[in-house]
Amino acid sequence: MNKYLPLGKLSFGMGDRFGHQGKAQLRACMLATEMGAHFVPVWNKSNREHCFIGTEPLSLRAEADAAVKALGWKQSYHVDADHIRLETVDRFIAPSDFFTIDVADSIGKPASAADVKAFVDRHPELIGTVSIPQIDHPFTITRAEVERVANKFLLATQDAGKIYQHIVKAKGAENFITEVSMDETDSPQTPPELLIILAAIADQKIPIQTIAPKFTGRFNKGVDYVGDVKQFEKEFNEDLAVIAFAIKKYGLPPSLKLSVHSGSDKFSIYEPMRRALKKFDAGVHIKTAGTTWLEELIGLAEAGGDGLEIAKEIYAYAMDHVDEFCAPYASVIDIDKARLPSAAVVNGWNSKQFTDALRHDQKNPGYNPSFRQLLHVSFKVAAKKGDRYLNALKKHEAIVAKNVTENLFERHMKPLLLGGRETVKNSPHLEAVPA
Repeated sequence: MNKYLPLGKLSFGMGDRFGHQGKAQLRACMLATEMGAHFVPVWNKSNREHCFIGTEPLSLRAEADAAVKALGWKQSYHVDADHIRLETVDRFIAPSDFFTIDVADSIGKPASAADVKAFVDRHPELIGTVSIPQIDHPFTITRAEVERVANKFLLATQDAGKIYQHIVKAKGAENFITEVSMDETDSPQTPPELLIILAAIADQKIPIQTIAPKFTGRFNKGVDYVGDVKQFEKEFNEDLAVIAFAIKKYGLPPSLKLSVHSGSDKFSIYEPMRRALKKFDAGVHIKTAGTTWLEELIGLAEAGGDGLEIAKEIYAYAMDHVDEFCAPYASVIDIDKARLPSAAVVNGWNSKQFTDALRHDQKNPGYNPSFRQLLHVSFKVAAKKGDRYLNALKKHEAIVAKNVTENLFERHMKPLLLGGRETVKNSPHLEAVPA
């Protein structure tokens, strides 16, 4: 297998669309370290987000470096070129050391018949009875099934190989981490399918360290998991077993782990994930993005005055363009329009009413998941406000940063570490660091 930059066991992909919360996000990782579990911070931003906001990939590297310097972080950290393809990767090569290769457009498109036959012939171990340690029942996989899976995924792995080699030529194999994203497809990958996909990735000589499959259930933006939690837990455990098996069978990096995309706010599956990670002594990569943007809005609304005014304006504009904003995210949001308050109603809200509706506290009777999801996909409205929005973030940095840190640590990292049993109190890392 090729050389690669090793990734730590636990890693956290932290999206920051407007580039102002690097220190607040890093403080959450520092709190986790205080509890004895080290989350490697990975700042991620996609080409689409850069285009929407009008930023360049170098800005994310600058934000990460500045946060690390300001807080004196001595551990590893990374900058992720999120969801890149061959036509978008070049602008990310210099500032990034983590590349999430997105091959969604190739999934379902068949590879050549000769390539499929060669793959199946090369892997007789995938046909018949396949026994994997820590999975109760062996898989029975026919040649026809391997061919079916290869027809669906082989071209995607070949495209991932082309993108990987393109990065290698420009950057050197030992200078970056590779993730392959398979989550944006029509149906979840079963554990046997994941095994076949990993065999195909190994054939491409990609030293993959995280893989993002599509899991059972819905991973809607910014809200809790929707689906059968027991079924998810079964599949998550079996996926971990498949990965451990594939590492030994195909010589993949021992640091290979699952990546959970849209992993923010999936509170009901964190405990099953925690149990599974402990059982397999496995790592995980959790990828978030919009949850930080929403905490910015919560912080502004909590600040009152001009901050609350901006938050209300963003919602009013979103309501006027609800269908336009929701259309690109139809597969990952479930908004009940009947539950969306009118802009006029929201305009009359105080800070508490706005934050109650937006903050993801399912015990709060004011929490409104439809309100939250609409604002989640409406970050372009804030981008259009330009300096007015950014200046508000600077003005109210302390309250915004406190919300960002507490959200990542208390609602995300801590449940994955301890199942919500403990809290770090009076930590200096909860205090804001001046800009």
